[in-house]
Amino acid sequence: MTESRDPAKPRPRLRPRLRPLAWLALAAVAGGIAGLAGVYGMGGFRGNADVDAGCRPAVEAARRLAPLARGEVAAVSVATAPRRLPDLSFHDADGRTRTLAEWHGRVVLLNLWATWCVPCRKEMPALDGLEAKLGSGNFDVVAVNIDTRDPDKPRAWLGQNGITRLAYYADPTAKVFQDLKLGGWAIGMPTTLVVDPEGCELARLSGPAEWASDDATALITAALEPERH
Repeated sequence: MTESRDPAKPRPRLRPRLRPLAWLALAAVAGGIAGLAGVYGMGGFRGNADVDAGCRPAVEAARRLAPLARGEVAAVSVATAPRRLPDLSFHDADGRTRTLAEWHGRVVLLNLWATWCVPCRKEMPALDGLEAKLGSGNFDVVAVNIDTRDPDKPRAWLGQNGITRLAYYADPTAKVFQDLKLGGWAIGMPTTLVVDPEGCELARLSGPAEWASDDATALITAALEPERH
């Protein structure tokens, strides 16, 4: 027997049902957004909840840097939840193994560069200029070359282009770049990070900058300010 329906009454609206694939797609999008937020620090300063215990003092330092990421260094991304970098290793000009931990107690501008990277080559004079301006017992520019072929080429290039203030460091295996990439600190070349005296990230930049400019000098000078209690 068929049920009769009053034609004056509107038909009830059926709620659309998402197919299983649609639910999976939505979940993937949500997960992707959450992942980006974790890597790039979306959402502004969230306090100390997500900060490595040893990096809590870096939160205040990062806050000082945030308004100074402008002008020639406007593309610098200031850390919202500072994390400690891995103890990266590389070699000095004499072939001895060095590690980032050796710079404990100093602010470091860590830069990864290669001769095949045109933006890297263009910013090297500025990095050399920044070291000339601020290099001291409290601050160093540590520029690590990651050329994987002909280890003599990058050192020769520096000499030919008058880069004399920077100490020579290299990692011909490019593992230092891979380590930073795995941690979400590096996505391309050049890569530059401002690291606090405890080895915690204060800021990072993927791409070149005029590091010898007044804007960059002000940014690094703020990083050198003593911790406030």
